[in-house]
Amino acid sequence: MPRFAANLTTLFTELPFLDRFAAAKAAGFEGVEVLFPYEHPAPEILKRLAMTGQTLVLINCPPPNYTGGTAGFAAVPGDEARFRHDFRRAARYARALGARHLHIMAGVAEGPAALDTYVGNLRWAAAEAPRQSLTIEPINGHDMPGYFLQDYDLAMDVLRSVDAGNLRMQYDAYHAHRLTGDVGATWKKVRVRVAHVQVAGFPGRHEPAGGEIDFPAFFARLDDDGYAGWVSAEYFPRQTTTFGLGWLPSAV
Repeated sequence: MPRFAANLTTLFTELPFLDRFAAAKAAGFEGVEVLFPYEHPAPEILKRLAMTGQTLVLINCPPPNYTGGTAGFAAVPGDEARFRHDFRRAARYARALGARHLHIMAGVAEGPAALDTYVGNLRWAAAEAPRQSLTIEPINGHDMPGYFLQDYDLAMDVLRSVDAGNLRMQYDAYHAHRLTGDVGATWKKVRVRVAHVQVAGFPGRHEPAGGEIDFPAFFARLDDDGYAGWVSAEYFPRQTTTFGLGWLPSAV
């Protein structure tokens, strides 16, 4: 079955951040991801990773130094210099932590100029950090209105246009369901480009159990297709994180 990681931005939030690593390990998660870890010195996080033996699977780019704006601006025309500055900072942080993937967020934008900006920035980033695995992720407009990358066909086109071996797709089953209504069919179409998977139930973005997404079938499909990457639990627990972990034993 898949290797599961815990998103420590959304899970175990009843605990202080640095205590969440051990809690995730005790719950059975061998990997973790953190969306924006930048407020914590890298040595503190490295100490927790060493203590638990966990892999840091993913962090997001850019660092959250925006005020009143959206997360990301890789597709925003006119922000190219800002993108490069913040990407370098995020890449240094990812390298220091040994983060497996660095997710580049597109931001709010639209139109041909945004597409050209996005492709240009991604090409630059892939060349700037050739040893770092980079990801892009289609995100639904209900959760993030105006987000540039809301389409899997567009994501595939972007990956083909950039044509970099270290840039691949991040596949979130929750977003896939909201965007297409068919998690399995969408996975089949894009899986050759996927480097990382995330899961959350629908509706509500809670535990990946019940609801409209058949997660046992999806996890079996990942195995059948030979997916060897991580599957990150990126959801908002209905109650405490530990209380809602009944789905995990049957999935591993």
